[in-house]
Amino acid sequence: QVQLVESGGGLVQAGDSLRLSCKCTGPTCSTYAMAWFRQAAKAERERVAAIDWIGGGTYYSHSVKDRFTISRDDAKNTTYLQMNSLKPEDTAVYYCAADRATVRTGVPDYWGQGTQVTVSS
Repeated sequence: QVQLVESGGGLVQAGDSLRLSCKCTGPTCSTYAMAWFRQAAKAERERVAAIDWIGGGTYYSHSVKDRFTISRDDAKNTTYLQMNSLKPEDTAVYYCAADRATVRTGVPDYWGQGTQVTVSS
């Protein structure tokens, strides 16, 4: 079992960059696949990026591909989401999630509490 805590959200202007962090606490964090989801007001939850725990393969949604980068530092038990060229439509609560299996599909087992990202035009 792991616990996840996100940080790094805030209010930025369109075109700015922001880096979110997800700190994992638990004895086996490095063996979990990690993902970032987001949910805007009155919208469905969207899986925006994922990273495998074996091989470090990554996945991105079409809406963020080439702007966002997911990475992990297993020595620090931390997963990052670097967000560049932010747009107002990126405004959402961003959640970190983890699963022992894949996080590219389905609903991960573990979730953080979320961090708000607001992009003004």
